[in-house]
Amino acid sequence: MQQYQQFLQHILDNGTKKEDRTGTGTVSVFGYQMRFDLKEGFPLVTTKKLHLKSIVHELLWFIAGDTNIQYLCKNGCNIWNDWPYAKYQKSNAYQGETMKEFAAKIAVDDAFAKQYGELGPVYGYQWRHWPDGKGGEIDQLSNLIHNLKNNPDSRRHIISAWNVADIEDMTLPPCHSLFQFYVIDGKLSCQLYQRSADAFLGVPFNIASYALFTMMIAQVCNLELGDFIHTFGDAHIYSNHIEQVQLQLSRDPYPLPQLKINPDITSIFDFKYEDFELINYQSHPHIKGEVAV
Repeated sequence: MQQYQQFLQHILDNGTKKEDRTGTGTVSVFGYQMRFDLKEGFPLVTTKKLHLKSIVHELLWFIAGDTNIQYLCKNGCNIWNDWPYAKYQKSNAYQGETMKEFAAKIAVDDAFAKQYGELGPVYGYQWRHWPDGKGGEIDQLSNLIHNLKNNPDSRRHIISAWNVADIEDMTLPPCHSLFQFYVIDGKLSCQLYQRSADAFLGVPFNIASYALFTMMIAQVCNLELGDFIHTFGDAHIYSNHIEQVQLQLSRDPYPLPQLKINPDITSIFDFKYEDFELINYQSHPHIKGEVAV
């Protein structure tokens, strides 16, 4: 994962101090690209420990078209809790619960989850239920799979989460906003455009998530693996992550692990958490960092 280390160093070396929506402050660059050959191994960052469990569950949640954090909370995935919890804290119902207590209640109380766990029409909704302007909806993911199987040379293998009409109703506008697939010589590649990238906390998850997504789609479309290309707009390190990034840069990456996928799965909608196995993942210890909300 030298690509990721170089990405962090590029921001530190070339970034400019910039204010942001959260009030935290960042060091930011505009425009950068990384490329990962998926045949060389699964691109999971090794200079700090990442948990594949959360990455897999979030991706399955996107694929299902879900927009409520209840599924994530039931499966111990807490990466989306900050935003609904912050909103809950401002409500009259808030009684001093910790975020952990809030997530536990979301997991078991359907009515509470319905009221306080909704994120609006975020990623999964746009992937699976994009409003067509005529009273219906478009399942972009189903269309993508169909077109990859039937017209692999098309230049229109694109899914967008950036629905301008729905932005104001989303808890968080999509950071990884558009991605395109490309087939050549029977190999599937994916390029992601990420408009806003939290380099320390978010990007390692994004790399792994879209690499995994590409592997899943390649399997169900009977294609070999190509590259994952990660293209950035505003790539930034938050001011309260500088020390963590410097620690991470002081560590040497380990060899990439392998990810094994259940070969019996033939539909993108049939994958379960148990269908994935991470092999030979060696990493440095976890590095904690606060999410800027």
